[in-house]
Amino acid sequence: MKPVFIAGPCVIESQELLNNVAERLVKLNNELGIDIIFKSSFDKANRTSLHSFRGPGLERGLQMLADVKDKYGLRILTDIHESWQAGPAGEVSDVIQIPAFLCRQTDLLVAAARTGRVVNIKKAQFLSGRDMVYPVEKAREAGAKDVWLTERGNMYGYNNLVVDFRNIPDMLEIVPTVIMDCTHSVQRPGAGGGKTSGDRRFVPSMALAAKAFGATGYFFEVHPDPDNALSDGPNMLCLDDLESLVKKIVL
Repeated sequence: MKPVFIAGPCVIESQELLNNVAERLVKLNNELGIDIIFKSSFDKANRTSLHSFRGPGLERGLQMLADVKDKYGLRILTDIHESWQAGPAGEVSDVIQIPAFLCRQTDLLVAAARTGRVVNIKKAQFLSGRDMVYPVEKAREAGAKDVWLTERGNMYGYNNLVVDFRNIPDMLEIVPTVIMDCTHSVQRPGAGGGKTSGDRRFVPSMALAAKAFGATGYFFEVHPDPDNALSDGPNMLCLDDLESLVKKIVL
């Protein structure tokens, strides 16, 4: 089975950015015979500061993602933070993602499941891999036909995350698709003076370690100029570095 790949900018900054990234993903798909799913958020509702950039919002953001889908033929993943967003998001997205902090929110899981789309649930920073059986049960009982789980690290004291890669085989006992979020797992939440910091140099190692533990998918937030990105820049992989890393995984 070919691995699942998810990639795109953390938040929708502009249509130009989305098109730039989408063009590169299409090129990679064609060259390597893979099917990278395009990811970006219409609203970053969990930013550290009230003054942080959040994105264009639901209506405009979904239209921009729909334009990417129509123009480039890419499957789309976006995340939701409130249950009422599930219906509109499901009209555009092929995969609806549940943020880690919200993975126990019953109404959110049920709403996502009822769209009929794939539901990707990120493992909370405070849960073990085995604990994810309960969010999966909620989604399945609400009608979800395909549920994925994503590892993104656990809180380790303050302002730091650590990845216990044993969570990957543990979650593979619950669902067949377990994705490694290689960029969010290198975060240092709130450690950047009012914003999240991190260290993208560890992203390739996260991906290759996850492969060794049996991951069936990989999540990379990418940007052409991550140092000047409007959200999560320190953790995002430079778009130019994506191809070589994907090749290490698939070849």
